[in-house]
Amino acid sequence: MADFSSRLNKVIPGGCHTYSRGDDQYPINAPQILEKGKGAYVWDPEGNKYLDYGMALRAVTLGYDYERVSDAAIKQIRYGNNLTRASLVELEAAEIMVGLFEGMDMVKFAKNGSSVTTAATKISRAYTGRKMIARCAQHPFFSFDDWFIGDTPLTRGIPQEEINNTVNFNFNDIKSLELLFSKYKNQIACVILEPATTVEPINNFLHKVKDLCHKNGAVFILDEMITGFRFGLHGAQKYYNIVPDLCTFGKGMANGFSVAALMGKREIMEIGGIKNEGVERVFLVSTTHGAEMCGLGALVETIKVIQDENVIDHFWSYGKKLIDGMNFISKDLGLSEYFYVEGTPVNPNYICKDIDGISLPFRTLFSQEMIKNRVLMPWIAISYAHEEKELDITLKAVYNSLRVYKEALRLGVEQFLEGDAIKPVFRKYN
Repeated sequence: MADFSSRLNKVIPGGCHTYSRGDDQYPINAPQILEKGKGAYVWDPEGNKYLDYGMALRAVTLGYDYERVSDAAIKQIRYGNNLTRASLVELEAAEIMVGLFEGMDMVKFAKNGSSVTTAATKISRAYTGRKMIARCAQHPFFSFDDWFIGDTPLTRGIPQEEINNTVNFNFNDIKSLELLFSKYKNQIACVILEPATTVEPINNFLHKVKDLCHKNGAVFILDEMITGFRFGLHGAQKYYNIVPDLCTFGKGMANGFSVAALMGKREIMEIGGIKNEGVERVFLVSTTHGAEMCGLGALVETIKVIQDENVIDHFWSYGKKLIDGMNFISKDLGLSEYFYVEGTPVNPNYICKDIDGISLPFRTLFSQEMIKNRVLMPWIAISYAHEEKELDITLKAVYNSLRVYKEALRLGVEQFLEGDAIKPVFRKYN
């Protein structure tokens, strides 16, 4: 097998352009590089085919190279792809997005999620005249920018002042946020969190956060990077009946094409505009490729496919069958204490434990064994292309993998791992 890993790491820091795609996030038998994808499958350059649940870090929702979306993107490429002034598809995409989300009056497009979450915090600071950001500690990633990364162990290269400006609260713990507002009175510009991960809000938590923000003059931001276009066409905010001040989207909104969006109430968003004469300007998001036409054409067509087909219902249905099937196998093998799948059907998460608790070596082992069965499952991202055939393949692979998992619990995981265990992304040292 060609050594693609060495070649990648020689020319790209980290060997890829998202750290969660790096060598340290996969077992040693994972494909080092991929050549193409179609539907729910990916291929490496040697022609090995894998059923995929990574789905481009959850960015692909309909399936790789979904033809209606690919054709729509190619059509916009033939129109020039990036014009001197705003494009017709830019207006169409913006009007569609604003029409989908209650209380969201304006939208700014960008190419990645970090750009729009950072834009949300920037405009919140401008709107409130404050500089501190409160973010949910349990939600794993918001941005590669300093305001977030400085709040992880990876603080090298980040000014201490920026590190001090971000503070944490806990999901479903309104008291923890109340304490922040009390400690940093009139200093918090915004609160940012996901509406749900594998843990859903309880006791009207999201509504309590919103009320607390407004009581203390802070902006309430929901990051729907993962939940958007999976929980429903109108996002998790509709599912949980909550209207944020600002919200952010990315990932599956254009079936893998590079589109992200910041949306919000007019009174906040328009301070990044140019029509209010005499008002001090805010330079919000300004990128040459932010409204690239191929991505926006893909966005418009993805939304149409979701409207035309049974996409959202499929996510919920397939996810439930997958969760139930994996948990049944685990229980049948006597492993339900050590391996189980939790979360909502549209965003499942498998948990790997040993006798001491959460275990990265055992997570690596499970992923390693799934790859041996030609299933790439670093996490679980469901697409419209995952059907009954794929469910059968997956559950057979899970059964084979968990049999090895059971032996590893008995004899020691080190006897079964073929390489190093995967490592946390946010760690201080390599």
